[in-house]
Amino acid sequence: MKKLIAVALVIVLCLSLMPAAFADDLIKVGVVNNPPSESGYREANVNDFINVFTKENGYDASFFYSIKNDEQLSAARQFITDGVDYLLISAAETTGWDAVLKDAQEAGIGVFLFDRMIDCDPALFEAAVVSDMAKEGETAVGWLLDQKLNEYNVIHIQGAMGSDAQLGRTGALDEQFDKGTMKKVVQQTATWDEAEAKKIVESVINSGDPFNVIYAENDGMAKGAVAALDEAGITHGVDKDVIVMGFDCNKWALRELQAGNWNYDGQCSPFQAQVISDMIQVLQGGGTIEGLNENKQIISVEKGFDAREITEEDILTYGLGEDVTVG
Repeated sequence: MKKLIAVALVIVLCLSLMPAAFADDLIKVGVVNNPPSESGYREANVNDFINVFTKENGYDASFFYSIKNDEQLSAARQFITDGVDYLLISAAETTGWDAVLKDAQEAGIGVFLFDRMIDCDPALFEAAVVSDMAKEGETAVGWLLDQKLNEYNVIHIQGAMGSDAQLGRTGALDEQFDKGTMKKVVQQTATWDEAEAKKIVESVINSGDPFNVIYAENDGMAKGAVAALDEAGITHGVDKDVIVMGFDCNKWALRELQAGNWNYDGQCSPFQAQVISDMIQVLQGGGTIEGLNENKQIISVEKGFDAREITEEDILTYGLGEDVTVG
């Protein structure tokens, strides 16, 4: 009987140690991101990382979400203190990260950037999997110029100021404002928020200033802008009074294009997690990451969609989130 009890105790002890041993084999990852409530794009991005960085895939992942740069910085410092193996960052702002990244490097923690770049020495991170935000803006503004309007009176609704997405999508339009080819009716941030975008457009409508283009830096803000137009009885979309432009390519937004209610939507791919996971596995195996450009980036291939040309296949292939029916 004593032998049986001793054997049973050994088995129990081994079983109790197994989770700890298993946890020691997991790669510890700290992910600093913007909150999923920011937009449909961000929700897809957050879910992508949650689905890839799982225990089943060999990771012990912790996640922090904030749209405030100082809160993100504090979270990153805590992840460094916690001794993560890798720090993955989608920065709320492009500046202010040098000290944290240097601390991570000194602690032997590999840093990957995703979705947005940080203004820092590339030596401070392993790689960045990002969209070319400046190209997104150039593609959108190029499309707008191709419409050959008699005049361009633009309501420009910006995202969170200082973010890589805002800077990139703003840059090409600012060039046109500076050249005088387009008129800036208003240029104001709604910080990715639908309700704030609606207020901006309502203010312009109430002022009586003429406009014929709404350039919103994400789909949610475009939706808010359109709500203001609808309440004022102002037509929008294909062959209507106001051109509506958004970014991110949520399925519901692409359905608005298909219905002719919007005119343009710029793609921004949220799927970066598997690419980063693959690179981490290369480093874990003692290899070297390949395929990076001179800025240590892997650029997502993206496009813009025109309401006159979008197809059902485009929506099903590139649309993000749940599908909807547009009346």
